[in-house]
Amino acid sequence: MGLLSGVLLLPLAPVRGVVWISDRLIDAAEAELYDPSVIRAQLAELNRALDDGEIDLPRFEREEERLLDILDRKSPVPGVAP
Repeated sequence: MGLLSGVLLLPLAPVRGVVWISDRLIDAAEAELYDPSVIRAQLAELNRALDDGEIDLPRFEREEERLLDILDRKSPVPGVAP
């Protein structure tokens, strides 16, 4: 980047910083969302809720299928193992 373009684009530096931070937050949230240990914990909680009668069987099956699909799917986040 040249000196002139650096000076002209300086007012945009805070915006670029916010965009960079937003990207890092999104990456962290997706990594946690697709973390197999988190999904397994959610499945265990779902089973407990069914056993305790907090949810009915159709809702359990829908949620279980959704979580298993996420677990089986290749992780969309680079560097995060499925």
